[in-house]
Amino acid sequence: MKWRTHPADVLPLWVAEMDVPLAQPVVRAVTEAVALGDTGYPAGSAYAEALSLFAAQRWGWDGLAVERTAIVPDVMLGVVEMLKLVTGPGDAVVVNPPVYPPFFLFVEHMDRRIAEAPLGADGRLDLAVLEETYRRAVSGGGRAAHLLCSPHNPTGTVHTAAELAAVAGLARRYGVRVVADEIHAPLTGPGAEFVPYLAVPGAQDGLSLMSASKGWNLAGLKAALAVAGPAAAADLALLPEEVSHGPSHVGVLAHTAALREGTGWLDALLAGLDDNRRLLRALLAERLPEVVYRPGEATYLAWLDCRALGLGADPAAVFLERGRVALSPGPDFGTGGDGHVRLNLATSAEILTEGVRRMAAAVG
Repeated sequence: MKWRTHPADVLPLWVAEMDVPLAQPVVRAVTEAVALGDTGYPAGSAYAEALSLFAAQRWGWDGLAVERTAIVPDVMLGVVEMLKLVTGPGDAVVVNPPVYPPFFLFVEHMDRRIAEAPLGADGRLDLAVLEETYRRAVSGGGRAAHLLCSPHNPTGTVHTAAELAAVAGLARRYGVRVVADEIHAPLTGPGAEFVPYLAVPGAQDGLSLMSASKGWNLAGLKAALAVAGPAAAADLALLPEEVSHGPSHVGVLAHTAALREGTGWLDALLAGLDDNRRLLRALLAERLPEVVYRPGEATYLAWLDCRALGLGADPAAVFLERGRVALSPGPDFGTGGDGHVRLNLATSAEILTEGVRRMAAAVG
């Protein structure tokens, strides 16, 4: 998708795929499965066990209970299934824009209504706005959920333990159920600490979606896990059995191998992404000093404020037309997205440099 959506003369720095060689444990697991003809239906709990061990070692969290997990096709389809468990048609789903565009698309497609609690000017959760949004979301007597992006896409913000505990407290006060999309958790950079939502006080009735997809570049090998807090186990138990038929068995093998044996590869990746953040900041300072870039603490995405360039609400359209570089349009991310673009920096230094060169040429 990344390299084939646009014409050949367009440099793609948009969709969340990385230009990296796969981790060898993943290659080995998939190759061995295919050589054996092991391409049937998924079974067992190896993926959940691997994730539980990874969470304990990486985040110091030993609360991921394998018996409170369920395999789902991918994170967004898992989000849909979790929202079905805790809300009904017409109920509100709170989101924090600017945020991953499919949050809007999937929620509206399932006949729920979006309630926006925008991030603050500092790019962090605004707890006062969130409380007021919760209050309005439940004021009509219906149920409500909060679809929390953690770490946050597109800003790369890593929510702190205190922020997440405050979210949990507000959610309990207003009867809002939190569903956390934590797909970017493995991509937390040096100096930042990812805190699983279910690890904070008061989050017992929360639900989380996790996957090795983003961390190890496995989007085409479909598999993710839904994880329930202790007070949400009964909800997760109501997940229809057919949902578990959606993930790829080979995907499960790949994700399991990544979590169990791919941490060295991940550490090297994180170091490279940190280098690219510094490179991008230097390139922008040299070629496009009007663009505001605050490097994120996680993800491989850069959220660029291009409003000073005077390119209108959708600078990505200008960069594509004039510079032949594809970025994700800011308006797609909802409130706060106008005048912004999202750039994928998980590529080579050469491609990143050429991308900024083309952006500068488009406004030169």
